[in-house]
Amino acid sequence: MKNKFLAQLIKLRHQLNQHLKRIFKIRYIKKTKTFNFLLSLTVGLIVTTLGITTDWATSGTRTLIYKTSSISNTIDSERLVQNNTEIPILTHKEISISNTIASENLLVQNNTETSTPTYKTSWIGNTIGSGNLRVQNNIEAMYVASDGTVYTNSHWDEAGMEAAIYKDGKVIGAIGDTHGWSRGGGIAVTANSKYIYIAMTQGSKGKTNEDYPAEGTAWHCVRRYDLSGKPAPFSKGRGWDKSMLITSTKNEVTGLATVGNELYVSDFATNQIRVYDTDTMKELRTFTVANPGAITIDPQKNLWIIQSKNGSKPAKILHYSPSGKQLPQQIADIVEPTAIAIDHQGKLLVAENGPRQQMLIYDIKDKPTQVGSFGSKGGIYAGVPGEVGDLKLYGLTGIGTDASGNIYINSNGFNKSGTDLRKFSPSGKLIWRSLGLIFVDNADADPKTDGVDLFTKQEHYLMDYSKAAGKQWTYKAYTLNPFKYPQDPRLHTSPDGTFVRRIQGKRFLFLTDMYNSFLQIYRFNPDTDGKVAIPTGMFVGSNGADKPFLKGNWPPNQPKQGEWIWRDRNGNGKFEKNEYDTSKDYPYIGGWWVDSKGDVWKALRTEDGIRHYPLQGIDAKGNPIYSYSSMEKQTTPKIFNDLRRLEYFPQTDTMYLSGFTGDHPAFGDDTGVAGSEIARFDNWSKGNRTPRWRIVIPYDTTGKREVSTAAMSVAGDYVFAVTVKTAEVYVYNAKTGAQVQQLKPGPEVGSESGWIDIPYGIRAFRRSNGEHLVFVEENWKGKVIIYRLPG
Repeated sequence: MKNKFLAQLIKLRHQLNQHLKRIFKIRYIKKTKTFNFLLSLTVGLIVTTLGITTDWATSGTRTLIYKTSSISNTIDSERLVQNNTEIPILTHKEISISNTIASENLLVQNNTETSTPTYKTSWIGNTIGSGNLRVQNNIEAMYVASDGTVYTNSHWDEAGMEAAIYKDGKVIGAIGDTHGWSRGGGIAVTANSKYIYIAMTQGSKGKTNEDYPAEGTAWHCVRRYDLSGKPAPFSKGRGWDKSMLITSTKNEVTGLATVGNELYVSDFATNQIRVYDTDTMKELRTFTVANPGAITIDPQKNLWIIQSKNGSKPAKILHYSPSGKQLPQQIADIVEPTAIAIDHQGKLLVAENGPRQQMLIYDIKDKPTQVGSFGSKGGIYAGVPGEVGDLKLYGLTGIGTDASGNIYINSNGFNKSGTDLRKFSPSGKLIWRSLGLIFVDNADADPKTDGVDLFTKQEHYLMDYSKAAGKQWTYKAYTLNPFKYPQDPRLHTSPDGTFVRRIQGKRFLFLTDMYNSFLQIYRFNPDTDGKVAIPTGMFVGSNGADKPFLKGNWPPNQPKQGEWIWRDRNGNGKFEKNEYDTSKDYPYIGGWWVDSKGDVWKALRTEDGIRHYPLQGIDAKGNPIYSYSSMEKQTTPKIFNDLRRLEYFPQTDTMYLSGFTGDHPAFGDDTGVAGSEIARFDNWSKGNRTPRWRIVIPYDTTGKREVSTAAMSVAGDYVFAVTVKTAEVYVYNAKTGAQVQQLKPGPEVGSESGWIDIPYGIRAFRRSNGEHLVFVEENWKGKVIIYRLPG
C-alpha cells in the first residue's frame, strides 16, 4: 500500500511537470532550482510523515540501500528488471520471472550473471580505421601535383576534413579550418609551388565585428593555404584570419586553376572568369564565359573550361586564351563532364560521368580528337553489373596525372556514395586504392551466408573473419545503377538503416531513414542485373494533411493524400500510376521491422500503434506483396505510451518493444531515440501483452540526451542497445533481461566513435558458431564498427 502511494506521488510529479511544459509551450522546459526545491520538500515531508520505507524483493527480506541517477537501470513497476547487471553485487536467490506472476509490485532485481564475454573490435568501409587522418566522406574536386600529391575538396566531412592531402595511398594532411563556425568546403581546388587554393563558403555568425558575413548572407570564397594545409593570409584578405577572397554572395566557386602567377576562378553567378595574382590576390581582369565550371590550363597557357549543362543545352568544353578570347576549338560529344585535367604529355583528360563512366583522352594540338580512354566502358556496370573491378569506375569527380604519367581517378558513386580514390600506372595497373564508403549508414548480414556477405545501403562487402581487424573486408559490389533505374529511391532520398532478409530463399534489401519516414525494398536478379539491387517496393508514412507525403517531383504519380505502398508490378523499377496502394493512418512513426518471414511491422507512437503487414507472397516479377487490406492493427501494451521500436521473431513468437512508459516518460518529444525501456513479450501472436521482463535503458531526463539510447537490436542470446553520444553498447541477456556487459570502441578503431545519428544505428547477427556480430554506425570517421562476441 505504501509503495503504491509513493508511486502515485512520483506519477503526480511527472504529470505536474508535463502540465507546466504545456503551459509555457517550451519543448525543453528548464526547471528552476526553486521549483525543484519546493516540490522535493513537499514530497519529502509527505513521505517522511507517513514513514514510508521501501523494501525491495530480493532474497527474502533483505533491504538494499543505493543511490539512483537518470540512467540507472531501475524502475518501480510491474515485473521490472532493476539494478540488472552481470557484475555480482550481492548474493541472492533466483526468483521466477515467468508470465504467470501477476503481482504488479514484483521487481526482478540484481539479476546477475558471473561471466563477462570478451570481445574484439573491427570495422568496414574505410581504408583507415582510426586517427584524425582517415579517408574523407566524399571527394568532389581534386588536383594532382607533378610529384603525385593529391589535393581534394568537398562540401562536407563529418569529422571536419572537407579538404585533404593524399600521397602514396595515405592521408598526409588536412587542409584545415573548413568546418564549423558556418564554414564548409566546395567543389574546386588547385595548387602551385607555394599555395593551395580551395573553394569554400563562410556563413554568418552574428559577429560582423570579427569579419563574418551579415545575417542572411554567405560569402562564396577562394581560401588560400600553405602547402602544409594551414591558412595563408594576405593583404585585404577577409574572414577571421584574413585568408579568404570573396568572389560572390550568390553562388559557389565552380572552378580553379593556376599558371605562372595567375589564379583563374569560375564565378558561376556572374558568368565570368576572374583572374587574380596568386601572391597579392588582387584581381587582374575578368572575361565572360556562360555557366563556367572546372578549369585546366594547357602547355600553351590557354584555358579549357567545362561549360555546365543549362536546361536543354548540353554541356561542352570550351577553349579560351589567357586574355579571355574564345578560341574555335571545343568538345561537344560528351554527356556529363565532371572534371578536367592536362596530362604530362599535354593531352586533355575529361571525366565522362555519363553512361560510359570513363576518362576520355584528347589530342588538342589542333582540333580536339579523342585518342583514347581509360577505364572499362560502362564503368562498374560493365561485365557483371555492380561488381567491383580495378578499372570499373562509377560517379567520377576527379582526375589527374603526375609527372611520371601515373593516373589518379576518384569515384564518388551517385548521390554522394563515398570516396573511392585510385592510382594507376601509365599502363593501367592499379597501384593503390583509398576507400571512404560510409556516411550515415549501417550494415546488416545476409543470413544465408552466415555473415560472410554484408550490405550497407549501396555497398556489398565480403568478410574473412580469420584476418586482422580492418583487413577482414573486401569491397565486393556497388548495388546502385542510376542509368538503368533513375527512379531508384536511393537517388532521391537519404536512407541509412539496412535490413537484409531471405524470403523464400531469395535475398532482399530493406532500407529506412533517419526519421523512419519510409521503408524501401530491393530485390536481386543476378541473371539480369548482376550485383545491382533492383527497386521493388516502398512504404511511406502519412503526414496527416491533404498533400503528398514526399514533396517535389519524385516519385512520379504518387497519391495526393495519405500514406502509400508502392510495388513495381511490371518490374521496370519505375513508379507508375497503377502501382500504388493507399491509406490514411496516424502520422507519427516510431520504427519499422522486417521479420524472418518477410512480414513488415510498423510502430506508431500511439496507444493503438502496432501495424502488421503479413507477406502475401512474391509476384511473377519477384516483388514481395503487401497491402493495406491485409494489414493487422495490434494494440500496444499498456505499459508504453510512446512506442519507438519493435522486433518480432516468428520462430519463437517473441516480441521486443522499446519506447517511453508512464514510469519513465519522455522529456518533451525527444524524437530519434529508442525510449526509456525495453520489454520482452512471449506468445505474442496468442495475445499475450504481459511482459516477461522490462529493463530501463539509458535515457537522460535533462533533455541533453547525454546518454540516451539511439537504437536496439536483438540477435541470438542478447539484446543490444547503443547510446547516442557515448556510442556505448549495452548488452542484455535475451532470456532474463540481465545486463551482461558494455561494449566500447577498442584500440583497433582508436577507442573512439562519433554519435549515433540513426534509429537503426545498431544491427546484430548470430553466426552458426555462436559468435555475435554487432554492427554500429560510426558516422564521425566514416565507417561501421563491428564488435565480435565469441559464442
